[in-house]
Amino acid sequence: MSLTARLLNTIERVGNRLPDPVFLFLWLILGLVVLSLVGAGLGWSAVNPVTGDVLQAESLLSPGNLERLFIGMPRTLADFPPLGIVITIIYGASVAERTGMFSTAIRGALLNAPRFILTPIVVVTGMVSHHASDASYVVVIPLAAVIFAAAGRHPLAGLAAGFAAVSGGYAGNLFPGASDALILGITEPAAHLIDPSYAVSIAGNWFFIVGVVFVFTPIVWFLTDRVIEPRLGPWTPTSAAPATAEEKTPLTSAEKRGLLFAGLTILAMIALWTTVTLLPGSPFVDIDAEPEQRFNPLYRSLVAFFALTFFGAGAAFGVGSGSIKDHRDLVRMMREGISQLAPYIVLAFFAAHFVAMFNWSGLGPILAVNAAASLRELALPTPLLLIVVVLVSCIFDLFIGSASAKWSALAPRFGLGSLMATMLPYAGAFLVAGLIMVATWVALDLPLGPGVGVHYDPPPPATASHLPADGGIAGPLAPPQAAAAAK
Repeated sequence: MSLTARLLNTIERVGNRLPDPVFLFLWLILGLVVLSLVGAGLGWSAVNPVTGDVLQAESLLSPGNLERLFIGMPRTLADFPPLGIVITIIYGASVAERTGMFSTAIRGALLNAPRFILTPIVVVTGMVSHHASDASYVVVIPLAAVIFAAAGRHPLAGLAAGFAAVSGGYAGNLFPGASDALILGITEPAAHLIDPSYAVSIAGNWFFIVGVVFVFTPIVWFLTDRVIEPRLGPWTPTSAAPATAEEKTPLTSAEKRGLLFAGLTILAMIALWTTVTLLPGSPFVDIDAEPEQRFNPLYRSLVAFFALTFFGAGAAFGVGSGSIKDHRDLVRMMREGISQLAPYIVLAFFAAHFVAMFNWSGLGPILAVNAAASLRELALPTPLLLIVVVLVSCIFDLFIGSASAKWSALAPRFGLGSLMATMLPYAGAFLVAGLIMVATWVALDLPLGPGVGVHYDPPPPATASHLPADGGIAGPLAPPQAAAAAK
């Protein structure tokens, strides 16, 4: 067995031994309680370089924090930002998914793809299909294999291209969607550790995710057509791979009518939002803000926009295609969509309390200030620093499960070595291309999204009178250059 195969098998065994994420958060909470006791006992502290406030570690078993925990438990869950955002998006997306709009649109896009540009259409469709949540894995990947087979190409090449687009290209899309809304709910509380007034927009990374589509698409196209498919060899259809399949059935007249209704609804929603934005006194424009911040209310309204657009387009498709008979079908679809969130809501309860308790302990800002001071001592160029962050996140991906587990359960059963040999070229190319994109974006100071740059200018630092006697970070966590880091 090769070294690579042994390493992958080890990672698989270790990953399979990890407990359910709910218990991971429970163990993290218990560890956090112990760490807060140690930090409070040893007097860990730091100075916020932006506000000048002295940050002190607090025990989570103090009377005040115990009161927060038990009396405020319902509020802690209700105030968890990702929960409200995800539920809002799901109300609309569940209608669009359960009427069949998402799967029909994906099927129509792939069925009509000319053979010579079949791969890039599969890739772009796979990236855009993230708006469809689970449908991106359940529909795009097997359908790509079927469409490739129908075109006389190797179905495993189509499957590989679809998987690379849906999973490897998860950051790419033409428009923000539910995944961006979820990330927004996690990013904003993290940003508040440094600047409580900082607002994160769902469109804050719009330009970057579009860039991912344009960069990754030719990569998958080249690797699939020139590397993966030739390596798989010629493919001959057999009785085990029938020529007909439900997924490649042409769209019916009802489905086409439904897509027409849905498209008109989307155009109407865009026109409505544009009109409201341009009207004098629009609630989506803050005329008193700095020019680059004036449209922040519009960007923050995009969660509602996508939820309403998914709902309206899904309902219009349902009426046009006949999958919706009356208003009760709409209510049923929303109920079913929310019911699918049950595992997430269970996880959110423990995640919300971990995040809240981390904030109550004061350890988050203390660790952030210390980490910033340590990174400052390294004096890494900003592009290189972000590359290090990306590499660290790649390591996390090996141990934190993702939606690819769903695909693994549905995928054809061929050897792990064959799977890795097929997908490793995509993974390596994505890593290199992603690192180059990050470095280029920072080096050229390109905007990440509307009104959002890659650099952040914090408020003026606090005056020296706010600093403690030692001039900066105090306690056993303090780095040697604490005073310089706090100024």
